[in-house]
Amino acid sequence: MALDPDKHRKRIGVKDLSPDEPVEFSRLGHVRPLATETYQDLEMQYQRRFAALDSYRDSVWQVLVRDFFQRYVDPSAAVLDLGSGWGEFIRHIHAQRRIAMDLNPDMPSHVGPGVETILQDCSRPWQISDSSLDVVFTSNFFEHLPDKDALRNTLREALRCLKNGGRIICLGPNIRFLHGAYWDFWDHFLPLSDRSMIEILTLTGFAMERVEPRFLPYSMSQGSTPPLRFVTWYIRLPFLWRILGKQFLLVARKA
Repeated sequence: MALDPDKHRKRIGVKDLSPDEPVEFSRLGHVRPLATETYQDLEMQYQRRFAALDSYRDSVWQVLVRDFFQRYVDPSAAVLDLGSGWGEFIRHIHAQRRIAMDLNPDMPSHVGPGVETILQDCSRPWQISDSSLDVVFTSNFFEHLPDKDALRNTLREALRCLKNGGRIICLGPNIRFLHGAYWDFWDHFLPLSDRSMIEILTLTGFAMERVEPRFLPYSMSQGSTPPLRFVTWYIRLPFLWRILGKQFLLVARKA
């Protein structure tokens, strides 16, 4: 049954601020104590990095969701896209309840109809009920957190909000295979690998289900736009992951 976007969309957790009023945060959704930016700066950063490839990115994510990630999400599920950006994942996933969390005030206008939106710092208590989510998905986000405490707090909130047996799916650049290129983006703060992420996920209370140290290539923001046919074949041929993959894929369950 189709959802009424006006009925199901909500904006939660951000005070009304003027566009040029300073606030402290890191990337999309996270407090950073040592630097001051504005919401306007945040919108501009995302526009500069991704706007030119917006249509292509959306098409790529449509393929990724259809050919790979949908297998982890039941159509009856409640799904949170953590650090959702412009909603490329949450817009295409089939689920009964879809939620996008970010701090970018431009996000709600991009995610599409039928998606609830939450604007807040993800390292603080989420405005989501205990044991109410089936899946938490996050892509290229944790490296933007300001420190390890912020990551630990975020994972604890994910654990609290997931149902027993619920999944967290983490995709991100793997510093083991990127070395200096990892720091080509000024807002990367946490150096993360598949191994360090496995450790913190396990310490938080998750049980690992799938580990792919090499999954997707590094970044679309640097101008690489292979044909969508290649994306489809890439997902179907894991031997290519071991050659071109620079991002980890981790799937874990709430134990």
